[in-house]
Amino acid sequence: MARKFLYVIAILVLIVIGLFVALRLWSEDLTELAFVPNVEYAQKDALGPEAWRDAGMWIARPDMADDPSRWLPPGVETPKTRLKVAVFFVHPTSLVARSAWNGDLADAFSQDRAALFVKGMASPFNRADIYAPRYRQAAIGAFLTGAPEANRAIDLAFSDVLAAFDQFVESVPRGRPIVVAGHSQGAFLLRRVLRDRVAGKPLAKRVIAAYVIGWPVSLAHDLPKMGLPACAKAEQTGCVASWLSVADPADTKMLLTAYGRRTGLDGQSVAASPFLCTNPLTGGEGGSADAAANLGTLVPEFRPDSRAASGTLAKATVPATCGPDNFLHIGPPPALNMGPYVLPGNNYHLYDVTLFWANLRADFERRVATWQKAQ
Repeated sequence: MARKFLYVIAILVLIVIGLFVALRLWSEDLTELAFVPNVEYAQKDALGPEAWRDAGMWIARPDMADDPSRWLPPGVETPKTRLKVAVFFVHPTSLVARSAWNGDLADAFSQDRAALFVKGMASPFNRADIYAPRYRQAAIGAFLTGAPEANRAIDLAFSDVLAAFDQFVESVPRGRPIVVAGHSQGAFLLRRVLRDRVAGKPLAKRVIAAYVIGWPVSLAHDLPKMGLPACAKAEQTGCVASWLSVADPADTKMLLTAYGRRTGLDGQSVAASPFLCTNPLTGGEGGSADAAANLGTLVPEFRPDSRAASGTLAKATVPATCGPDNFLHIGPPPALNMGPYVLPGNNYHLYDVTLFWANLRADFERRVATWQKAQ
């Protein structure tokens, strides 16, 4: 029986290796074939903000006993004081199946992965209260096709995030400053939240920063509609930070194709439109910094039980340069065991946050301190 199990494991490993080789050779066609749902779109009812009064609709919330966002890497001390700031964090896509256009909140696998993402990506903000909603995310394949079903799936995911955000704003103390953050699909949806709930509204005065990471923010078609300027320097507040990480040599064709499929917040095509690149090592727009400025890259330790997953910080290992292509270049692939999830073209998308975990934590705390001094 044990021998049969080992044979199965060996076959699965070979399949995974084969898929990665195939993705590098025929990446665009195979990626679409592998991930775009092959079913009809199933209409789902919208949920109102009241749905998120239920604690079960949150992955992280201050009153939860088992909140993954409170995790800290070994060697990082638990803060002695808390920041009176509320953070709204939207996790990236954890639904990779082709069997549905939108995720089911009862699906254990995608929800487990979402909690893992919150653990690694929201934890830089955990000196403050973090709220990370569950939402009926669009399948990863929705971002790899221009099919009408994809837009409907993304719109449903947005309606959930917007309703959760409304409940978040209602639940935090009146006047308390807030930070919004998200990665990948979470960042894509946060752009729209900022447009609909922050731009031109009183709430804009309470936003310390918006970390819209892992999805391009068009300088011409998105940023003007988001109600906040780009973060030009590390001490600035009320601004937007965003970056997309690649190692060199980088092939960004697939990323730019996905970017060009969607329209900007002004309804116009973003194809060939320059996008925001914040350097997480300096906190400013553009520029370059060598590895010495990196306070700590979170090197993951993947385990079968994601609740036991951990990681360690490696200092002064990964540099960062905002290139003329608007991507954040980290030089050659880092000599760290980051795991098997580097995407074709030296795309470090899944590591956008963890490559700069300690710098993001310091950036967040610095902007909060600047905000508090100004009050």
